[in-house]
Amino acid sequence: MPSIPVSAVIICANAADTIETCIASLAQLDEVVVFLNASNDNTEALCRSFPNVSIHHGEFVGFGPTKQAAVNLARNDWVFSIDSDEFADAALIDAIESIPFDSEDIAYEVLRKNRFCGKHVARGGWGNDSLLRVFHRSSAQFNDKAVHEKVVSRAGVVTRKLEGVLWHDAVIHVDQFLKKISAYSELAANAARDKPAPHPFAALLRSQWAFFRSFVLQGGFLAGWRGVIIAYGEATGTFYKYAKRFTKSRGYER
Repeated sequence: MPSIPVSAVIICANAADTIETCIASLAQLDEVVVFLNASNDNTEALCRSFPNVSIHHGEFVGFGPTKQAAVNLARNDWVFSIDSDEFADAALIDAIESIPFDSEDIAYEVLRKNRFCGKHVARGGWGNDSLLRVFHRSSAQFNDKAVHEKVVSRAGVVTRKLEGVLWHDAVIHVDQFLKKISAYSELAANAARDKPAPHPFAALLRSQWAFFRSFVLQGGFLAGWRGVIIAYGEATGTFYKYAKRFTKSRGYER
């Protein structure tokens, strides 16, 4: 079967729990670029078991810059940016195969659906997302944001939506969720280091609002116990994002 002339691009570290499912969903693509960042589990060995994988090592310098560095390593100009905890369904792969690869001025959004411990969750702020993930690298690139990065198209590029679903195993066990909250709050705090930092009492109020927004306004209560954990995670991440900014800005951290 001829391969699809697209390079999937993944940055990851210690992704052994999900990387096989991710790469297996990309078997029809010409190349899967795996950009490893200080991984110390068996992620690399698992990746090497797939024939279309090329492995690179590099430093993590924030999500936007690191993903762009990985894009630059692809041998194809058409790329599909995918995270190590995501996988494409067959309909999405078929849609990618059908795009006109001679039209560089089109970029493609994909529908991402989030799962929490194996179940699709679309409440509590975890609604279905449309994300620009398939693009020609001369027409679009990642911005420089350390967290909450996105692909930005140049002027004149048309965005279209692809059929199919990109599934996101956002949480497969709660300890992973805690580590993700800690890592993201650290990145967010560092990215806003030069901005005024609210006092921890203000951070507490903001975290309470984050819980209320997720659990009540965004319908997290309809997701049962998963909704409780998601809302509490939103509150915790919000609190520590601002608490870290406060301690860093006051010189309390060494």
